[in-house]
Amino acid sequence: MRVELPTNSLVILIGASGAGKSTFCRRWFRPTEVLSSDHFRAMLTDDESDQSVNQEAFDLLYQVMAKRLARGRRTVLDATSVRAEDRQRPLSLARQHGALPVAIVFDLPPALCRSRNAARKHRRVPEPVLQWQLEQVAASLESLPREGFDRILILRSEAEVAALSFAPDARNVQ
Repeated sequence: MRVELPTNSLVILIGASGAGKSTFCRRWFRPTEVLSSDHFRAMLTDDESDQSVNQEAFDLLYQVMAKRLARGRRTVLDATSVRAEDRQRPLSLARQHGALPVAIVFDLPPALCRSRNAARKHRRVPEPVLQWQLEQVAASLESLPREGFDRILILRSEAEVAALSFAPDARNVQ
């Protein structure tokens, strides 16, 4: 599947831990385009899994997001974003700055997410949290069409993730 993705867009990745969102970002987007909640937590505490600084980390992330969108720069939110309320502020910023809001949902098999999560050396998410995230992704599939996204891509397998590409190639667009 080849998807057109303009420079002036906000891409919100939605998926449970272990779904492959960060790997996807490294494959398709410049490091400067990706705003990772893990990265902002690490900036504050040197520990990307420190959930005690989530509020401050997301405040900083949204400040950077607003600045990028104001300049018409493609911006990718690499966070779980599994609840509608998690997506409201980024969507509001996209609308405020005239950016195309795109959702990419990683609705991958739970066993795959669990396997990848278990294989992590760092940032392993506790099983109850991962189960909750998986349930929230499933619930989000119903609400997403009403949230204000211009495009919604739902990826349900590793093959679909591998088959997705962007036109023009997001990594090489100025």
